[in-house]
Amino acid sequence: MEKELQIRFNEHKRHNIPFGILFIDIDNFKKVNDTYGHNVGDEVLRFVAQTFVANSRPFDLYGRWGGEEFIAIIRNIEPKELANLGERLRILIEHSYILHGNEKLHVTVSLGATSLQPNDSLESLLKRADSLLYESKNQGRNRLTLA
Repeated sequence: MEKELQIRFNEHKRHNIPFGILFIDIDNFKKVNDTYGHNVGDEVLRFVAQTFVANSRPFDLYGRWGGEEFIAIIRNIEPKELANLGERLRILIEHSYILHGNEKLHVTVSLGATSLQPNDSLESLLKRADSLLYESKNQGRNRLTLA
């Protein structure tokens, strides 16, 4: 993912192709692991990742950033469209579930969304997305914050 970010950054500098990133975190994931075990936690991770891939364009890229965090690198997109995509993914995940025995397990995600700005470095872009993600979490989770 870091290599892909660098490629998109260089592509933007050379050809002015816009891109944005989504930082995505599964809300209260530790509770899922603690309540149902790590095997179910792994199922939740796969379910969330499959939701991203099934509802995105073929050239958008999603990857695990660590633990229950994901990053999405979305090419050729303006900020409003990035927010729309993030909201669509958030709502799809909120209204979907996996089955564990007879129980429907629901999870939600919090997102930080931002586009590359003229004076950004990769570090500043990632830092802003991370801050926006934590703003979403601090404001109650299951939401997207865009800047």
